[in-house]
Amino acid sequence: VQLQASGGGWVQAGGSLRLSCAASGFFSGDYGIGWFRQAPGKEREGIAYIRSSSGGKYYADSVKGRFTISRDIAKKTVYLQMNLLEPGDTAVYYCAAGRPETSAWSTSSMYYYWGQGTLVTVSS
Repeated sequence: VQLQASGGGWVQAGGSLRLSCAASGFFSGDYGIGWFRQAPGKEREGIAYIRSSSGGKYYADSVKGRFTISRDIAKKTVYLQMNLLEPGDTAVYYCAAGRPETSAWSTSSMYYYWGQGTLVTVSS
């Protein structure tokens, strides 16, 4: 099982980026995909999750209304569209595959496989 995160970069506050998480080695219906981020000196934070079976979506309050998670099952790719970016969104972003309970979707220990991370830098 491999996850490849990409799409990070530098953007000014108020701008947008779209991250991609390409999965290989497993059927897309086997695992849900979560997006996490970790800023320097801070704990890893779960920000969005899409459930494998229903496609249900969940968001952290910190990104709700600004970020959108989606997937292309045929391409085995999950996306994170990030709009209205703020300097506080600066972090390394990771995608991960797992089968967390709904109440635990943002808990990193509930995930089995992780991508390598992609850096997002938002300047003011």
